[in-house]
Amino acid sequence: MPELQTGKDSTLEVEDIEFEEAKELSFSRNVEELKGSDYFIVTVPTPIDRANKPDLRPLESASKMIGSVIQKGAIVIYESTVYPGATEEVCIPIIEKHSGLKFNRDFFAGYSPERINPGDKERRLPNILKITAGSTPEIADKVDQLYRTIITAGTHKASCIKVAEAAKVIENTQRDVNIALVNELSLIFNRIGIDTLEVLEAAGTKWNFLPFRPGLVGGHCISVDPYYLTHKAQELGYHPEIILAGRRLNNDMANFVAQEVVKLMIKKGNIVHQAKFLILGITFKENCPDVRNSGAVDVVTEPEEFGCDVSVYDPWADKAEVKHEYDIDLIDKPNSKYDAIVLTVGHKEFQEMQLQELSNEKTVIYDIKYALDKNIVDGRL
Repeated sequence: MPELQTGKDSTLEVEDIEFEEAKELSFSRNVEELKGSDYFIVTVPTPIDRANKPDLRPLESASKMIGSVIQKGAIVIYESTVYPGATEEVCIPIIEKHSGLKFNRDFFAGYSPERINPGDKERRLPNILKITAGSTPEIADKVDQLYRTIITAGTHKASCIKVAEAAKVIENTQRDVNIALVNELSLIFNRIGIDTLEVLEAAGTKWNFLPFRPGLVGGHCISVDPYYLTHKAQELGYHPEIILAGRRLNNDMANFVAQEVVKLMIKKGNIVHQAKFLILGITFKENCPDVRNSGAVDVVTEPEEFGCDVSVYDPWADKAEVKHEYDIDLIDKPNSKYDAIVLTVGHKEFQEMQLQELSNEKTVIYDIKYALDKNIVDGRL
């Protein structure tokens, strides 16, 4: 909050000049200042717990807060990714309870899932088509018109809130399942002894081949959202086979990478115990400071179990945040010869590094993101 009040955004999504131009924008921690608002837009995170179950506490807390200040005629719009039905089954009753108001008589609801792609400077809020929905046909029109004032790409008005919720949650579920497929293909091709990228490039010459690539799946969306859908399905007595299988496979990829690197080290005659590992990247995607649910973390912990000395370098990540979230101390800069170098995130800085200067004749270089010259790497997914 103090950072935003000074016109700074550590996520790098908003430029300083944009804060300066937003003359009517203000930030506050005072709930009382929300009184009299015509619209409330809720964008809190929707994480999962250790059992991969939806953690709705942020949504519940936000709904309770709104219930304490909402007035008649107001519209509450949720943007957080949830399972179909969560807005009306979980959030709305909380607002009713704490406000004493009646839903669809005294106050109304809308849903418009966020589609921001962290780190993407081309696809930003105004030029990404927005799904909208409302709790009544009239409110649906109002919600749609509200977003049309800022969304230049246009909107898609869904028939009801549940449809809009479902549309969002399957966007990331579809990506997760497709990545799981190519990850499994990479495991098969690894055993066959052929290069996965070469296979994908060859198959990609067909016009309708989907251009997914293998890799670690992390972040606050793709690695989380499928569990919201599977939770709802299981509540209704259906056990999702494909979605959960994809989740398990994607979650195991970091361990596979670490074990492959250790095998390559042994083949080159390295002593694994106390070997010096360099992990390049801890954020969940390239050229972005977001470290939430980073898939690279498991690539760090697995070599440590072999007794390796692991160093992690990421110029995009905030050291204090990484320490708080994962108890990992980022190094300022690679300054040694390493026995293994693993590129987990395709930051532009890593593609420009001279890795030969950090290597010896036995160094294993492993590229998860296909970001390095194939001629200098010993292995990749």
